[in-house]
Amino acid sequence: MTDQVQPPEDDEISLLDLLQTIVDNLRLLVLGPLAVGIAALGISFLIPPTYTAKTQFLPPQQQQSAAAGLLQSLGSLGGLAGAAAGIKNPADQYIAYMKSNAVKDALIERFKLMERYDAKLREDARKALDEKARIASGKDGLISVEFDDKDPKFAAEVANAYVEELRTVLGRLAVTEAQQRRLFFEKQLLKAKENLTASEQALKATGISDSVLKSNPATAVAGIAALKAQITAQEVKVGAMRGYLAETAPDFKQALTELANLRAQLSKQDKDDVTGNGAGNGAGQGDYISRYRDFKYHETLFELFAKQYEIARVDEAREGAVIQVLDAAQPPERKSKPKKALIAIIATLASGFALLLFVFIRQALRNGSKDEETAGKLAQLKTSWRRALGKA
Repeated sequence: MTDQVQPPEDDEISLLDLLQTIVDNLRLLVLGPLAVGIAALGISFLIPPTYTAKTQFLPPQQQQSAAAGLLQSLGSLGGLAGAAAGIKNPADQYIAYMKSNAVKDALIERFKLMERYDAKLREDARKALDEKARIASGKDGLISVEFDDKDPKFAAEVANAYVEELRTVLGRLAVTEAQQRRLFFEKQLLKAKENLTASEQALKATGISDSVLKSNPATAVAGIAALKAQITAQEVKVGAMRGYLAETAPDFKQALTELANLRAQLSKQDKDDVTGNGAGNGAGQGDYISRYRDFKYHETLFELFAKQYEIARVDEAREGAVIQVLDAAQPPERKSKPKKALIAIIATLASGFALLLFVFIRQALRNGSKDEETAGKLAQLKTSWRRALGKA
């Protein structure tokens, strides 16, 4: 007697069974998603339309300052141009400016956004502004600002206002190389002016007699005063170079050598002046000469800083942080949201997938109830579920 080998029971789901299940529920799988898609399309008509306004502009471009060559001819202060040069202004920097709280708060006050968005706190208005605004830079170097609103005119106004507020921020910040130099020399010029005024008053307080005038100290002290001004300028240059050069750099060593030479020349002239004039000058004339020397020193220093300051102002006016708007935002004619067709398609596909999953699960439960072992597991699962919900 030959034993007949029975094939093992196949527990895997047959593709024909799945296809049969789909065919049996074909009406539900077709009409259900279709009804959901139509309903979603109808609901999309009730959503208020959103309009997106867009503006594009070219951020300020860094230029090589025309004063770079002129500064070199003005002595040791010309080296300060190198300290301020090479400042980079990538597009990300200007995007960060527009995303700053300074710009947001200005827009909130300008357009009364706290009332418009019904925000109790300024932070809530900032968040609402961030949700509606998109600022990005492209590979073409342009920065784009997009703003969403239900009012197309208001959307265009806010998008353009971002660029206007950026101009305001750049106006009070030293961003470009020329602005950096102008701000630096402006502070130095104020200090030099104060010192010049004080030295002039001290000179007048000495009283000038005929004998002092006959001595004509201008020729004797003008050179020393100019030399002292050059030393001060060189010291300012060395101090600036410490911020961006190592002490072992050749340029830094050369600057130190020039400063040492200037100091040596000053020391030599001071000794010559004391030897030649110390015995013959009276105390009053010596005091006058000393104060006159200080006056000429501060006067020369003031003139040097004044030249640098005027050059920086000219460069700032010529170069500046110029924002060139390529496309100003216009009230959009077409809405950007909601996209009714896309909503209907997504709703149809999502509901179709959900119904297909529902049909397979329901069929699996029906098949499982016919098997005693599976039916027992399902009953145990229902009991456990009720116990977990506290209904048992």
